[in-house]
Amino acid sequence: MLFLYNLLLLFASQVVKLLALFNPKMKLFVNGRKNGFGAIRETIKSEDKTIWFHAASLGEYEQGLPVIEQIKLKYPSHKIVVTFFSPSGYEVRKNNTVADLTIYLPLDTKSNAKLFLELVHPDLVFFIKYEFWPNYLNELKKQHIKTYLISGIFRENQAFFKGYGGFYREALKAFDFFFVQNESSKNLLQSIGFTNVKISGDTRFDRVVSILERDNSLDFIEQFKDKKTTIVIGSSWPKDEAILVDYINSAPKDLKFIIAPHNIHQSEIGALQSAIKKETLLFSEKENQNPANFQVFIIDTIGILTKIYSYADIAYVGGGFGNPGVHNILEPATFGVPIIIGPNYSHFAEATALVHQGGCVSISNSHELKEALDNLVSNIDVRHEKGHICETFVQMNKGATVTILNSI
Repeated sequence: MLFLYNLLLLFASQVVKLLALFNPKMKLFVNGRKNGFGAIRETIKSEDKTIWFHAASLGEYEQGLPVIEQIKLKYPSHKIVVTFFSPSGYEVRKNNTVADLTIYLPLDTKSNAKLFLELVHPDLVFFIKYEFWPNYLNELKKQHIKTYLISGIFRENQAFFKGYGGFYREALKAFDFFFVQNESSKNLLQSIGFTNVKISGDTRFDRVVSILERDNSLDFIEQFKDKKTTIVIGSSWPKDEAILVDYINSAPKDLKFIIAPHNIHQSEIGALQSAIKKETLLFSEKENQNPANFQVFIIDTIGILTKIYSYADIAYVGGGFGNPGVHNILEPATFGVPIIIGPNYSHFAEATALVHQGGCVSISNSHELKEALDNLVSNIDVRHEKGHICETFVQMNKGATVTILNSI
């Protein structure tokens, strides 16, 4: 089975190179890996001590960041290496300050895995949430390098729990310990013979709680808000925007909207701006403008959405009309903001819990959106109650980082 996996990986690597000729994201995926080993040689010397963290994409990086920061404090003489699989993670966080080296993870071939570990020679390895690369894991096991999964989550439809998943189950033996988010993940691992498991919770809660300790002020958002009720629409996709635009266009003048789309390609930003009939300001055009004169603010940049949530009276978090589903709802939740999302959230434990508890409202169409927003806009008590549920939920679930550090 491992032979077949390696064969398919070889085929996929050639297909990706072909796709890179036509797809900008695939081009980043391919070109970004061209000098990976060169970057390692420039940064990591044979005498260096290192610790390696792997994140699939941006969400996993943010999830693991509290642990990375604490490990850096605990092992100050070690260099931190962070790898990403996806361009959407690497391109946003390639200039982070917590790691000594941030690169794309070379593809999971036997030769790449062996060379990567030879050059990085980590003392500790952390995989964040998921992404189980058999060749890397097999090589880690062979070299007896301590390896941990943090904020792990398992589902019964994964290959590990199927009859054909033997070689994946074998790869899991590389992990010295699994720190998982919930009871079901622990039970699934135990069902296939792994007892080195502990429920630590989700380190994302620690990440978002730490946000409260930082300066989240943005002068231009303060000016735009102008003490008026403000709805922040974060990480929206066209399917989200399609039902939001009608509400925005019919909204009263004293209700303000900030939209931070998931994709900020010029064509998509232009289409969104054209559909909105209110006075609209783009972040890229805010210079020499008075933001208070506008009713809609489109954020055509990245990296400031978290701070913007601190100004929200109501948050709509996008992605819930797509697959796999809704984006990060914990960032607005930590500020005590009531949240509205689309219908696809079942794969996200925090969204499921907050919908059940009442801090988050799931909608399926424009009628339900209007009903939910009208209720929150007009009823301050309901708004505060749902916001309090969100804030309390985050505070009650923090502590995973401490659990992990105490255990290792």
